[in-house]
Amino acid sequence: MNIDRIMEELTLEEKASLCSGLDFWHTKPVERLDIPSVMVSDGPHGLRKNTEDSDNPNESIKAVCFPTASALASSFDRTLLETMGKAIGEECQHERLAVVLGPGCNIKRSPLCGRNFEYFSEDPYLAGQLAAAHIKGVQSRGVGTSLKHFACNNQECRRMSVSAEVDERTLREIYLAPFETAVKEGKPWTVMCSYNRINGVYSSQNKRLLTDILRDEWGFKGLVMSDWGAVDDRVEGIKAGLDLEMPTSYGKNDRLIVQAVEAGELDEAELDKCVRRILEMADRYLENAEPETVWDMDRHHQLARKIEAECIVLLKNEDNLLPLDSKKKIAFIGKFAETPRYQGGGSSHINSFRVTSALEAVSEYAEVDYAEGYSISGGADEAKLLNEAVTCAEKADIAVIFAGLPDEYESEGYDRNHMRMPESQLRLIDEICRVNRNTVVVLHNGSPVEMPFADKVKGVLETYLGGQAVGGAVCDVLFGKANPCGKLPETFPVKLSDNPSYLNFPGEGDKVKYSEGVFVGYRYYDYKEIAPLFPFGHGLSYTTFEYSGLKLSHSEISGDKTLTAEVTVKNTGSVSGKEIVQLYVSEKRPQVIRPVKELKGFEKILLKPGEEKKVLFRLDSRAFSYYCEEQNGWRADYGEYEIMVGSSSGDIRLRESVYVSSGEKVRADFTLNSTFGDIMAAPEGRKIFSGLVAVANVGADESDPAIMGEGSLQMAESMLKDLPVRGIVSFTENPDVNRESLQLMIDRLNNEING
Repeated sequence: MNIDRIMEELTLEEKASLCSGLDFWHTKPVERLDIPSVMVSDGPHGLRKNTEDSDNPNESIKAVCFPTASALASSFDRTLLETMGKAIGEECQHERLAVVLGPGCNIKRSPLCGRNFEYFSEDPYLAGQLAAAHIKGVQSRGVGTSLKHFACNNQECRRMSVSAEVDERTLREIYLAPFETAVKEGKPWTVMCSYNRINGVYSSQNKRLLTDILRDEWGFKGLVMSDWGAVDDRVEGIKAGLDLEMPTSYGKNDRLIVQAVEAGELDEAELDKCVRRILEMADRYLENAEPETVWDMDRHHQLARKIEAECIVLLKNEDNLLPLDSKKKIAFIGKFAETPRYQGGGSSHINSFRVTSALEAVSEYAEVDYAEGYSISGGADEAKLLNEAVTCAEKADIAVIFAGLPDEYESEGYDRNHMRMPESQLRLIDEICRVNRNTVVVLHNGSPVEMPFADKVKGVLETYLGGQAVGGAVCDVLFGKANPCGKLPETFPVKLSDNPSYLNFPGEGDKVKYSEGVFVGYRYYDYKEIAPLFPFGHGLSYTTFEYSGLKLSHSEISGDKTLTAEVTVKNTGSVSGKEIVQLYVSEKRPQVIRPVKELKGFEKILLKPGEEKKVLFRLDSRAFSYYCEEQNGWRADYGEYEIMVGSSSGDIRLRESVYVSSGEKVRADFTLNSTFGDIMAAPEGRKIFSGLVAVANVGADESDPAIMGEGSLQMAESMLKDLPVRGIVSFTENPDVNRESLQLMIDRLNNEING
């Protein structure tokens, strides 16, 4: 398309019409100017494309359901996400789709959010990295993505009216950070705004969010569309940078746009920006369209199985009960073994062309006995099902129970009220454990669940919602064809009340206060020293790994330099396996309240028995930074930081320290009322004031060798750290130490830092 020519020829009414959908899934055409209508489709883990001959948006084509984001995040594998994205991109090309709606990278603030299965993690670094990889994969096939839901869509309760009340630092460090990474690294064609308000302003008309931050700060060049029905004030949306309203407004909001321009309430130049971005998106699709692309559903089904096998998390494996010995007598128990729960409800629900259950797939490995154990829909004789299951388990060497959350427990549109599994399933597990000590539980759920049975069973496999081939992947892991290598992308608390959002979820009326601040997920459990059921990053293997030789490229770096961390990992077991090596950063003596540690790197490596590899991490200034509200930017304070490498947030194997001195000059404004602690945190401050601190009499006995010896400076610093500089006049008899001399030292310090 010649967009410049088209912009000149479009009438005001045509411009306004382009800014909303033709129907539920298509943009509007302008036939006289050869502007086509293009189609978007729900995702993100498969296509929910509307059937061509149906006006019902809930009737969709047969497609492939890949693992949901909750499962995919467990892989900690960027390459895997790209691979799946490419497959979805192929499907979009075959189906003539311009944009697939996803991925979602909202933070899992509470385990109760009904849409958590569509989101990656409680951690912004992990969520952003995986979202970017997903986007790159899809868009490598010439199809657009729509990164969603921007931003703070962390609950379904009152999602169209609730206001997320969140401070700027928390917003930047936790809730915007994954979007920032996905936008900058993935470069999605479109971004979808969320339903909710942020600090009182709807996302769909939030200029600070859609223009100031997304476009001006992050450099986003694409189109912003609304979530379906998220628009409050369409004219204010145009001003804020909301380009496309979806779905159709049946011309109602188009007329409001025209009236606002004609009345002088809306500058037509603002409307033109939105129209141009809509035309650019359509043109981009036309240039990359490959409708002859083949969609091999069978191949993608096998890919879904392979992907899910990389995502399954082995939470517990007492006595190395797993992998299963096919020669032993094995019982599969639980309805999910026959009819697996593999996806969530709502807009992402796929009309799967095939579903492989564990009961079907197990024939590749062994003969098993089966008992239903419980019903999903109710109406059955639960006592009879339970008795049959107990009898089946009594005769088996090993009982594998398939359990989790039924469809109605978690879905788009509403949140859970609790973290419990159905009572019928919990009763079943208890009764099976009573008659068979070798019991394994396989979980199908989109979010954490309480596990009162954790100490009773010998094995627990977390599959999350693993897509239509989940049964095959589970059997691959159970029988050892695949070595489990997933790790938890979120913390599993012992009970719901341990969660940091517990007192403020889902809020009061149309307000929800994010009072926990940056302490989301493991950041909170670490700081409060609350032991979770399973920590963030946890996951076992059928082999073992040894960590050694953590080396840092520098012992001291300025904030604008990159630090390289290298660690050696060795497979010390007897089978090949993959390990997810995690790197966390901790500021030892922070000047602001910060988490104990934060994930800043991860790598997944494959090791044969006895093999070792070096894993390399590169950390830029952002890895050490927090968001400083006073400076409206990211800041890495002077000081010592600890680099931690381990197998999970709760299993740190190695530590090394690095001193960070900010390369990005932060203007100093020290005064006589500044504390010694703040001054001595800066290298310039230590140089100028160390002598003064060393001779200060802080009330210690100078005849004590412990005070006057090697550690005297540190002890003096500790005692003086909260003392204003002016206060030292009272702690030394030296006549040269007075307000005038101290002011000269302060002036020198400010000059050295400020240049």
